[in-house]
Amino acid sequence: MNKILDRSRINSYIYNMNTLPTEKRVQIINLLVEGTSMRAASRIADVSINTISKLLIEVGQACQLFHDETVRNVQAKRVQADEIWSFVGSKEKNKPQDKEGYGDAWTFVGIDSDTKLVISWLLGDRDIDTATFFMKDIADRIKGSVQLTTDGLKAYIKAVDAAFPTDDEIDFAQLVKIYGPALGNGNERRYSPAECTGAEKTVIYGQPDQKFISTSHVERQNLTMRMHMRRFTRLTNGFSKKVENHGYAIALHFVYYNFVKQHKTLRTTPAMAAGLMKGFMSIEEIVRLVPEKTQGKRGNYKKKVTAE
Repeated sequence: MNKILDRSRINSYIYNMNTLPTEKRVQIINLLVEGTSMRAASRIADVSINTISKLLIEVGQACQLFHDETVRNVQAKRVQADEIWSFVGSKEKNKPQDKEGYGDAWTFVGIDSDTKLVISWLLGDRDIDTATFFMKDIADRIKGSVQLTTDGLKAYIKAVDAAFPTDDEIDFAQLVKIYGPALGNGNERRYSPAECTGAEKTVIYGQPDQKFISTSHVERQNLTMRMHMRRFTRLTNGFSKKVENHGYAIALHFVYYNFVKQHKTLRTTPAMAAGLMKGFMSIEEIVRLVPEKTQGKRGNYKKKVTAE
């Protein structure tokens, strides 16, 4: 065998998902949650891109289960909800007809304004079905009455009505921001955000406190997502190629955000502020959420007999 030609694949032989050391897994996950692309993580950690992908899938699945089991009975008084846009494979207008899962991908996010805990998130379309499932999940994870603020998406009105059947459970308002033309000229105008010229507060249910009708905290979380996940970075080729991996990356991000990363204002993690955890989790603990694989017993060796 020509080892010089084979050298580019040598790490695939040294490291696989059964023998990859814990320290190496921690390094890879640390890179991913800090916004490093998968190929950059592959080069830095000196492992193959397939190893990175398999690790993301395993850890992402474990994070989905961990969030679902841990983020329960949240004492949230004020919740903000919003949806953030991204795409898988290609933008909606350019998606091929034969590629299932391609196109726009919206992530719904619900956050506790006081503890900054992400209570629920959901990846799907920006429609009534996704909004309803998302709101029912929020209602299932919180205790007591709550003041809810969303943006002006009309689907939220029916979704909230389905998730909170009695008016005494929720005070619901929508905040609609009004934007003027983008700043600058030419390319500056193209890449600059539009100027916010005002906001309209609309009460839908109950009697929400006017001074707490805001989506600022969940919009700041949207920025955190774009900074910590390469897949959400605009105007790059780091976008997701598979919708499943997109979801696993989001699941990993929110476990990291809720349980590992220290919030600068709170000086703790959101999970600690919400009373779900007593201390900080580590990246190694996230890695160890993946159950260890047990190797099955090998069968009896049978020598193959060939006729002469």
